[in-house]
Order: sequence, then C-alpha cells, then structure tokens
Amino acid sequence: MIHSRRVCLFGGSFDPVHLGHTALAETVWEHCGLEKVIFIPAWQSPHKPDDAPAPAADRLAMLELALKGRAWAEISRWEIDQPTPSYSWQTAEYFASSFGSGVELCWLLGADQWKKLRTWAHPEKLASLLTFLVFPRDGIEIGPQPGLRSQLIDFRAPHPASSSAVRAIVRAGGRLDGWVDPAVADYITSHRLYR
Repeated sequence: MIHSRRVCLFGGSFDPVHLGHTALAETVWEHCGLEKVIFIPAWQSPHKPDDAPAPAADRLAMLELALKGRAWAEISRWEIDQPTPSYSWQTAEYFASSFGSGVELCWLLGADQWKKLRTWAHPEKLASLLTFLVFPRDGIEIGPQPGLRSQLIDFRAPHPASSSAVRAIVRAGGRLDGWVDPAVADYITSHRLYR
C-alpha cells in the first residue's frame, strides 16, 4: 500500500516533558519524512501502575509550553480522556481510523520497549497498524523483529534525559537548566510540582 502521508505517535507520561523528548521528536520529524509528531500523554501507563503522575492538566500545560512554535508537533488528549490505564493498541486503532488509509502511522519508542513489544496487549493489532521508529536506549542492541515493520533511528540524547532524573533534581532543590525548556522549569517552580 502506498501512503501519501506519514504521521508519528509519541506516547508517554511526559512527567515532565524534557529536552530529550523534544530533541528526539524533532530528529525523527526531520529524518523520517514525517508530516507531524503527535505527543500523546497517558492518563497512567499500564507499565507504571504504582507511579502516580503529576495531574494531567499540568502535564498537558507543560507539553504546550515545550512545543510552542513547533508547527510539526501536536498534542492529543485522547489517552488522557480515556479510563485508566490506556493501552497502545486502542490508541493505534483510534488514530488509524481518524487518519484513514492515506497515512502511514508510525510509533516512536525506545529500544527497551521495542524488546518488550510482544508482551504489550494485542501486539498483533499494533503490528497490523504501525511502523515502529526505534531509538537507542540504555545500550540495548536494536534489531528487526519478525512480523513488525520498523525503522531504526540514529539518535543520541544531548544529556541522559529522563523524567525521573528531572523529578529528583527538583526534589533536591537543584536547577533544571539544560534539562527542560525554561518555560517548563518556570511552570514546575510556580506550581510546586515534584516537591
């Protein structure tokens, strides 16, 4: 099937969104012929059932600040508005039906989740709907998986980006320079998040 457009879904807790997230999304947009990257914050990840995230409204607000001026980036409330937990196959089905057959739907994920993909709910549905854009993470070797369409992304984060590290820095009273967008840092401070 020939697709005239290519759109990437980027799911996660984004708790908070950091410069690694935005650098990665911009890299795949530039190098993978994408029309846009859709950031999809989860209400709560089924892979992190015991990790209570910041309120959805705050995570959405921080995404809006971090992505301001990036015409290629979009934010979707779809998972936020679903009953918890949200599952990737449901998200993929929703966007596939929204865009129709003229769009190749991609899903951005790290090597760690790529290795575990067959343990996700309904991997066969994901395989039928998505091309996976896979980036290196934690030194994990990336290779193709039978029955799954994939493209390997050469991306090296500008720093060891992780939302958990950002939260730890805030709890320790440290500065977030070089970790998050300055507007996001201001939001975290003014709303007293992660303290």
